Amino acid sequence: MRGPRAALALLLAAAIAPRPARPHPQCLDFKPPFRPPRGLAFCRRYAEFGCCDPHRDRALLQRFYRLSASLDERTYAACAGHLQDLLCQECSPYAAHLYDAEDPSTPVRTIPGLCQDYCMQVWQNCRSIFRSLSADPELIALENNMAKFCRYLSLEDMDYCFPHLLANQNLNQNLGLVTADAEGCLQLCLMEVANGLRNPVAMVHANDGTHRFFIAEQVGLVWTYLPDGSRLEKPFLNISEAVLTSPWEGDERGFLCIVFHPKFKFNGKVYVYYSVEVRYEERIRISEFRISPADMNALDHGSERIILEIEEPASNHNGGELLFGDDGYLYIFTGDGGMAGDPFGTFGNAQNKSALLGKVLRIDVNNNERGPLYRIPPDNPFVSDPTARPEVYAYGVRNMWRCSFDRGDPHTKEGKGRLFCGDVGQNKYEEVDIVEKGKNYGWRAREGFSCYDKKLCTNSSLDDVLPIYAYPHKMGKSVTGGYVYRGCESPNLNGLYIFGDFMSGRLMSLKEDHATGEWQYSEICMGTGQTCMFPGLINNYYQYIISFAEDEAGNLVTLCHTEWRVSGELYFLSTGVPSATAPNGVVYKVVDTSRYEMVQTAPPGKCQVEPSPVKVKSKRIPFVPKEKFIMSAPTAHPRLKSTTPRGGDPAPQTPRPPAVDGAGRAPGDRSRTGSTAEPGGRAPAPGRRKKPPGDGAVRLMRRGRRGRARGRVEVFVHGQWGTVCDDGWGLPAAVVVCRQLGFPYAVRAAKKAEFGQGTSLRILLDDVQCSGQERTLLECSHADIGTHNCSHEEDAGVVCSREEVTPG
Repeated sequence: MRGPRAALALLLAAAIAPRPARPHPQCLDFKPPFRPPRGLAFCRRYAEFGCCDPHRDRALLQRFYRLSASLDERTYAACAGHLQDLLCQECSPYAAHLYDAEDPSTPVRTIPGLCQDYCMQVWQNCRSIFRSLSADPELIALENNMAKFCRYLSLEDMDYCFPHLLANQNLNQNLGLVTADAEGCLQLCLMEVANGLRNPVAMVHANDGTHRFFIAEQVGLVWTYLPDGSRLEKPFLNISEAVLTSPWEGDERGFLCIVFHPKFKFNGKVYVYYSVEVRYEERIRISEFRISPADMNALDHGSERIILEIEEPASNHNGGELLFGDDGYLYIFTGDGGMAGDPFGTFGNAQNKSALLGKVLRIDVNNNERGPLYRIPPDNPFVSDPTARPEVYAYGVRNMWRCSFDRGDPHTKEGKGRLFCGDVGQNKYEEVDIVEKGKNYGWRAREGFSCYDKKLCTNSSLDDVLPIYAYPHKMGKSVTGGYVYRGCESPNLNGLYIFGDFMSGRLMSLKEDHATGEWQYSEICMGTGQTCMFPGLINNYYQYIISFAEDEAGNLVTLCHTEWRVSGELYFLSTGVPSATAPNGVVYKVVDTSRYEMVQTAPPGKCQVEPSPVKVKSKRIPFVPKEKFIMSAPTAHPRLKSTTPRGGDPAPQTPRPPAVDGAGRAPGDRSRTGSTAEPGGRAPAPGRRKKPPGDGAVRLMRRGRRGRARGRVEVFVHGQWGTVCDDGWGLPAAVVVCRQLGFPYAVRAAKKAEFGQGTSLRILLDDVQCSGQERTLLECSHADIGTHNCSHEEDAGVVCSREEVTPG
């Protein structure tokens, strides 16, 4: 049996394979995580992606030495690994979530948020280390009451608790395609129209009759797509060298929007919104470009004129929407400046009308060839207020992500001009607003319908406008605003506001009840059975919904003896890997194939368009669709929970429990092929030779009660069964074993031969350290097979369950 100091040395030396982080990782300073310039010696788990540089890593190591010096030999042997894990969460890409830094009403935690089962395990064996880590008097007062102590250390958003976030499918896996059941939701189908894009943030048209559309990538490139679906090889715009972004998933900075002037056909003007760094200062920049006189499919890169720049005090909440209204003015949507709880000034940027952050701005960029680059519309609401910026059109917004103007009912024009926005919430609610001139939308007094800053919320001078709809974080955590459908091809959808959620992948709709003025919610799901079995249609999409769009469909249409100008069909843009450099983005067209007795889809030919000719000087790249219709009906997902995703690996054919969601569940329920069932299972049929297990198969050598499995872990390698030593053994490794055995929950990782010693077997694995994503223990970091310096007194075990276990 090794000494504890030697165990630490090996622990530090073991490389743990890094896993890509998922959306919205944030460091304690609210900047995106990064790749350290040099390797980390102590917090090796985050050596490829995290929040610590080598200087911070050394500081944490020195703190570890100081704290561990007070531990006796036995406590050190049992608790050194936990101490290291807790200290190193400052390096986690989710540090801001783990330490609850996003809630400015409470101090930053001294100990990261812990999952209940892990907290109980550490409390039972290593309670003394908490007193060393924290001087929080409230925590110390609860030290002798395990239930209250662990509730105090829990997080409200359990998706981010340690260590389950390491194995949380929503945070740590490429979730692949989203499908949904048909129960209680509006079934729609999709048509793939573009793919291979790097975080496609916007899709717009030029409104010039050509029916081209232009798709912008976060890195700073915009591509031209022709009506036949082909893309031009030469980009429409390339300012990637100027755009501030990074390859890390969840970085909110970058090229965020593009919009064409309503008179682009005559003046050739285009406006863009992007992040930039100027003398070490981060800013958002609104610029004007003109079309190249030599190529109608390229902007003149030398024509850029900076219309407006606004300093960004933090790297998140950059806003990012540009729209032209029917009034001809340019609307600009800015975030509140970042960090958490809008901490800038007495009331925050959003409530400060003298600041341009946390606002909807409106400016006049028409006829700006001479004189100022923009003018103030004379009817802006605060032009006569000396304490306000005249550009402000509305205020009290947090981080509006994707807004749109309603084109109005095709027959009556009812609703025309309404401005819909999705405003991303803080840590509880997401909301949808209708923005009106001069109105206050409540942030940071309110989040959704709920009070956020109680002092501001009770201020009678706040006449804030409530959202038309808000939803809690159990449904999704980052709203993506959409459009009111006013197209020609799917009149059944007319009047529906269709939007989504970036984090959960949920598609949603709202419909106004004209009698009450309230908006009724309906979930949108992919059609099953025969619904989408038409040529060219699919019934699945990538989860991370980044944006929505309309195409140019400005032809005159006659339907039911009524003529109107078509507003455009609806699209959305999403990706399977939310990184500015990952080519996993796809653009989908929304299609309604339903037939109703009284309301039919548009008659054939009535929605056809006649594009104006386009002079092409660049090579055309034909569009090749890649997505397929999924025949098998997916597992129904519970109402009011994030949409059940499907991973990229082949799914098992037999019904399976749902995948991990942050409560200790196994991340991806794969086939049991190669795994050995527990003793007591049905014996193979007489005369049939049992197929030998594959390398990495596992079995437990002690039966559990119904719905549970517990026992010593034995692994099959190179033709023999053997045991696993508990050096480095933890919950992520237990997740791997339980998943192999078909259990969706890993309740506990057992040590010290709790379930007996496998003295008749060879010890095959030692120093096993997993992230929780591996298919077998052999994919985890471990010593060479058969190499160890432990005894069977340290044989590892697990407790698995088919049902979620809530600690008492």
